[in-house]
Amino acid sequence: MSEWVFAGLVFGFLGSVHCVGMCGPLALSLPGKDQPRWQFWAERTLYNLGRAVTYTLLGVLVGLAGRVVSLAGLQQGLSVTIGVLMILVAAVPWVSRQVRRVEQAPSAFLGRVMAPIGSLYRTGGPSALLIVGLLNGLLPCGFVYAALGTAVTTGSVAQSAVFMAGFGLGTGPAMLGVSLLGRVAGTRLRTRLQALVPIGLALVGLLLILRGLGLGGMISPILK
Repeated sequence: MSEWVFAGLVFGFLGSVHCVGMCGPLALSLPGKDQPRWQFWAERTLYNLGRAVTYTLLGVLVGLAGRVVSLAGLQQGLSVTIGVLMILVAAVPWVSRQVRRVEQAPSAFLGRVMAPIGSLYRTGGPSALLIVGLLNGLLPCGFVYAALGTAVTTGSVAQSAVFMAGFGLGTGPAMLGVSLLGRVAGTRLRTRLQALVPIGLALVGLLLILRGLGLGGMISPILK
């Protein structure tokens, strides 16, 4: 079980650049910048914990789906399919564009879900920041979808949940850093770091393919 937490942490940490680009402005605009330092830290930590909780719950949902796939004997095929899709998204611009369209498909529905954020910003306080984090975890995000695609291949609800919990916590340092620094890295640096995201996605895709083919155990026990 602990190896799936570690895998989620690594996946989330490597994807932090994407998270900063997508959700960094939201983290920067969180209320309470003039609070005492301890309260500022505490509320931003709650915000990031809220995101991790939502990712964990999403992990439970995809874990249930993955369990059904596993019982049907389709887990290896699913692992290979998702791995191939990740590599195509990373390497083929046309595929990447189509995935972005799918990524934005829930926007109309999620717009209603995110509507309370404005009032929560005006309210402020620990509970408000926690709820903002919980809602933030529902925002459309290609890297979250990639993490969920990885989680569904575990074949276990518990392993899927802990992987997504690790993913949420892995994205935390970068998001917390954005809030604490009060600024995002320069555009040139962000562009260079963003170029690493497809590489990470392709590597995860390759590992999923190896796992689906039964060759992953040569690299790590988690890929058996």
